[in-house]
Amino acid sequence: MPEWRKDPVVDRWVVIASERGKRPSDYKVAPDLPRGGRCPLCPGHEQDTPPEVLAFRDSGAGSNQPGWWVRVVPNKFPAVRIEGDFDCRQDGVYKQMNGLGAHEVVVESTGHHRGLEEQPARQVEEVIWAWRQRSLDLRRDSRFKYIQIFKNFGQVGGASLEHPHSQILALPVIPADVQGELAGAQACWREHGGCVYCSILRQEVSAGRRMVVENEHFISFVPFAARFPFEMCILPREHQWDFGSIREEQVADLAQIIRHSLGKLNNIFGRPPYNLYLHTAPVNSGHYEEYHWHVEILPRLTILAGFELATGYVINPTPPEMAAAELRDAAVSRQEEARYSNQEVAQYV
Repeated sequence: MPEWRKDPVVDRWVVIASERGKRPSDYKVAPDLPRGGRCPLCPGHEQDTPPEVLAFRDSGAGSNQPGWWVRVVPNKFPAVRIEGDFDCRQDGVYKQMNGLGAHEVVVESTGHHRGLEEQPARQVEEVIWAWRQRSLDLRRDSRFKYIQIFKNFGQVGGASLEHPHSQILALPVIPADVQGELAGAQACWREHGGCVYCSILRQEVSAGRRMVVENEHFISFVPFAARFPFEMCILPREHQWDFGSIREEQVADLAQIIRHSLGKLNNIFGRPPYNLYLHTAPVNSGHYEEYHWHVEILPRLTILAGFELATGYVINPTPPEMAAAELRDAAVSRQEEARYSNQEVAQYV
């Protein structure tokens, strides 16, 4: 029987089409075709990008030269630009302002084809440190109110380049989706005196039905009202509203759980396209103790069609409990596990 499920944080309903019950074999994932040509993100091509704003590199290597293992550069074709001010203007019912912001690319590896799930644990940690360092630096500009970190993988996921990379946008406004999460978290805090995300975490760990993998500092689970088949959410166990406050031991565990979560998707679907993004508290605009930062992974196995576009309601043809069971049971051999982690296998692997 299909059912409507409401997200516990935001005012959003999802249709779980359980009668369709789509299993992994029902989804057809077309492999990305090689794009060829010169890659501007590969070592030796540093002059093909704007000058780096951050690089983790060998001590003897010069700036904008080979010898790095993580490199951050301004986007050559930015969606927003750092020059100028808001200059907000009203024209009748319409409002507009200058395209203020910062847009950066995090080159996650020197390897052209190795995704986060295929990198050594330490390399993924270095990517997370780059995210944090750029987030802390960009927020020093008081014009920015939100720092958005995200990753597109595969052409269907919106990646314009094959080379593994993520992106960071500093924005002068707080995104509507984040505002919705903030409002829901604040309402729950007022009504119940606690964090809604912490409540979700406790219930998911206790029930176990939607859990995928966990470690000391994080859990990965399929949300109760997942919008997309095999969608996952990664929550820190500790109540933290600002990703910028992440500690060293958390970085190691976050790297591990991202690699495990993406690795399980790969084992089921063979490198499917996906979007990964981090939601954290706004910057330069007050305190948000009620919020709880988190990472979301959205596999692109279905497309939004007329019903979704007309109503804003999404139909998920794979019940979250079924998706979580498939992800938990995804075969990971000892050899494969050694690739994904240099730590003890977590409980739900």
